[in-house]
Amino acid sequence: MLELFPEGFEEVDWSDGVELIAYTDPGGEERLWHTFGGARSEDVAADWRDRWKAFHRPVRVGPLWIGPPWEEPPAGAIAVSIEPGRAFGTGAHPTTQLCAELLLELERGSLLDLGCGSGVLSIVAAKVGFAPVLAFDTDENAVAATQANATANEVDVETTLADVLTQDLPSTDVALANITRPTLESLSPRLRSGRLVSSGYLPTEETTLAGFRHVRRLTRDSWAADLYEAAE
Repeated sequence: MLELFPEGFEEVDWSDGVELIAYTDPGGEERLWHTFGGARSEDVAADWRDRWKAFHRPVRVGPLWIGPPWEEPPAGAIAVSIEPGRAFGTGAHPTTQLCAELLLELERGSLLDLGCGSGVLSIVAAKVGFAPVLAFDTDENAVAATQANATANEVDVETTLADVLTQDLPSTDVALANITRPTLESLSPRLRSGRLVSSGYLPTEETTLAGFRHVRRLTRDSWAADLYEAAE
C-alpha cells in the first residue's frame, strides 16, 4: 500500500482483520486489483478532501474568537486565526480555552509559552497586549507552525527550538505551560516568572507546585487549569 499510495492510506481494525482504504481514481483501483487480486470500491462525495474541516470549529473565550482561517470571525471580536497542522492545538481543546480565560485576568507584561504547539496561546497573549511573547517548543514543526500562525495574525512572537527541561529560561512576568503534570512539576523549579498559568491535566491532580503559591483553579470537560504566583 505504501508503494501504491505513498501520499497515504487509511487503516481500520476490525474483529476479523484489517481494512486498508485508499482514496483514489479508476487507475488506482486497477493497481489494487493487480496487486491484491481484488478490491471493493465505493463512490465518495466530491467534497471528501475538505471534510476534515468540519472537525475544526471556532470557539469564543470572552472577547476572543479562536478558529480556522476558513471561518469568518464576528464583528468586534479579537480574532485569532489558527491553521491546523502537524502541531497540536487549534483553540478548541478545553485546556487551551481555560488558559486563555486565566490570561485575560492577568496584568499585561512579558510572557513565556513553554510548549507552544501551534502557537494559539502565544498569539492570544500577543493579541491581548502581552509583550514580549517568547514561545519555546522541542518540536521543530511546532516552532514553524507558531511562527507561521503569528505572521498570519500579524503579531510578534519570538520562537525558539529548545528543551525547556534543560535549557536556561528567561525571566518573564508570566509563564504559560499547557503540558502534562509530571513535566510541569519537573519544570517549575527552573522557572523565573512572577506568575504561572498551567493546564494539560485532570482536576484530580494536586495543586501544590514547587516554587509557587496556588491562586485558583478552573475546570471544564474533565480538564483543569491553574493560576500560580511565585513563592516569596
